[in-house]
Amino acid sequence: MQVQVRGWGARRWVTYGLIAFGTLFTVIGLILAGVSISFLTDAERAKGTVVSLEWRIDHSGSSSKSRGSDGPVAYPVVEFTSADGKPRSFEGSMGSNPPAYDQGERVDVLYRADSPGDARIDGFVSLWLLPLIFGGIGLVIVGVGTAIAVAGRRRRRT
Repeated sequence: MQVQVRGWGARRWVTYGLIAFGTLFTVIGLILAGVSISFLTDAERAKGTVVSLEWRIDHSGSSSKSRGSDGPVAYPVVEFTSADGKPRSFEGSMGSNPPAYDQGERVDVLYRADSPGDARIDGFVSLWLLPLIFGGIGLVIVGVGTAIAVAGRRRRRT
């Protein structure tokens, strides 16, 4: 698919639109990173155990169907004991196939003392995947918009 944009006015709209859209994605990535950092600063640590794997069919859309990955995905169910001595349980937010964790595996758990139900496995993916995806896509789109703006400015000068 080829898109033709004629005239500087239309190019300006496309350029500013890309920069604005990319900036929005970058800001969302930064906000998500801030949420993860805030969670980490307030989080208590505990040892947990993966007690089961919750298998679900992944219906993430047509793009996954075209890759043929519309299959079951395993979400770890983790039990841990909070600082108040009560046993707690939660399901991990990231699922995968093959499973990232085995049943019976010991994992580090992060949770808020004032809300032990808000718990996560202490891992790179559960803490940083969404901020990196949004921030990375945003920076790439801003870079493309900026490159188009610079090239257009140079072209007009000559």
